[in-house]
Amino acid sequence: MMAFQGDPRTIPADPASTRGFSLRQHLICLKGILYREGLRFLNQRERFISSLVRPLLWLFVFAAGFRQVLGVSIIPPYKTYVLYEVYITPGLCGMILLFSGMQSSLSMVYDREMGNMRTLLVSPFPRWFLLVSKLLAGVAVSIMQVYAFLAIAWFWGVKPPPVGYLLVLPALFLSGMMLCSLGMLLSSMIKQLENFAGIMNFVIFPMYFASPALYPLWRIQESSPLLHKICLANPFTYAVELVRFAIYGQIDWGSLAVVIGCTALFLGGAILAYDPSNGLLSRRQDTGGNT
Repeated sequence: MMAFQGDPRTIPADPASTRGFSLRQHLICLKGILYREGLRFLNQRERFISSLVRPLLWLFVFAAGFRQVLGVSIIPPYKTYVLYEVYITPGLCGMILLFSGMQSSLSMVYDREMGNMRTLLVSPFPRWFLLVSKLLAGVAVSIMQVYAFLAIAWFWGVKPPPVGYLLVLPALFLSGMMLCSLGMLLSSMIKQLENFAGIMNFVIFPMYFASPALYPLWRIQESSPLLHKICLANPFTYAVELVRFAIYGQIDWGSLAVVIGCTALFLGGAILAYDPSNGLLSRRQDTGGNT
């Protein structure tokens, strides 16, 4: 048997070996990847706790302090004045999706260093299918964390319409797909775990704070027109607004279009980057550059 050397992302799949797979076999592969990610999440209790500590800290501590200072006027999708903690809850859901998406991508870099990704990427299944399956597993874990946060927020008095908990699911899925796809694209450009952890901070925090997650866009525009333009160019802005409208039974069509478009762009870029025949990886290997 031929031994593969080098980065497992650059190992080409055998085209002949990908023929003849039935839908059932693809579903079994998808189930296995989902099961593995689910077990990893359940075994890493610290990861689950830390994913809730960040948004709960904002909800319990910062929102309580800012409540009297940062009242939110009547803006869509709200039909009346709302408390600050009610306003930031969709943004905190976005925070969970953002951090969890990057965490899932971090696990891909870790698996690649430990050798687990080698087994996955050289399997007979199409590489795009494996990446999408990995992406779906990460999104599923993110959504579970969001619903756990919403359950705790309900006891704190943040009570959207009951049907909103169901209607927000498609918005969470699309937003999670966009953010996990972005993380996957970044992971394809990073070779070492330490480098990715540092880059995460330069991506996560600017995306989160330059968005309407904590403050309405009209307040940001009044204080800084430049920051407002940055917020409008930030894909995370539209993920937050999509979740905000959906949880109250409404659709922000503009945000929906941007989220779908960015998801297609990021996911397509990640699939191309993980394709050794025409992606970024082959070009980087030819030039001998290191990330």
